[in-house]
Amino acid sequence: MLIEAGKSALLLVDVQEKLLPGVFDNEKLVTNCQWLIGVAQLMDVPVLASEQYPQGVGPTVSTLREMLPETDFIGKTHFSCADAPECSERIDQLDREQIVICGMEAHVCVMQTALRLQAQGKQVYVVSDAISARNPNDTASAVERMREEGIKMVTREMVGFEWIGRSDAPQFKEFSMNFLR
Repeated sequence: MLIEAGKSALLLVDVQEKLLPGVFDNEKLVTNCQWLIGVAQLMDVPVLASEQYPQGVGPTVSTLREMLPETDFIGKTHFSCADAPECSERIDQLDREQIVICGMEAHVCVMQTALRLQAQGKQVYVVSDAISARNPNDTASAVERMREEGIKMVTREMVGFEWIGRSDAPQFKEFSMNFLR
């Protein structure tokens, strides 16, 4: 099953300033999340961003926060976005059957969100090169567990090319010039 721009939404999970310094390969994580947000915007795919207890952990890192309107950010205290009423309501309002997930931490909020959304009947895709955790082993174990549970593991380029769909799409030239370097 392919990821379709008209059927999907991007969910950025908890890429917050206070947590980010301790996360493995955090610069790559932010860069790949920026890339996904940019392609989502190019393809008119809605984006939501969760923030785990923002009063204590702080906001989403500024480079990502600047890409989205304030209304796209949702504070939560549940680890799973699907268990947090404020997040799950917003996800439901998007009326998208496919949810593409990036963010952190892979073995906590990302994995719990993915598994719960799948249990609710969503088609869930986790972007393996746009998730991380403090310990790389936790990320590897989360990827393995999600895969065993039937979550689709994809890369950012898989997502981009599937959203674009064809080389004669109106957005392809911009995609190839700005996102494939």
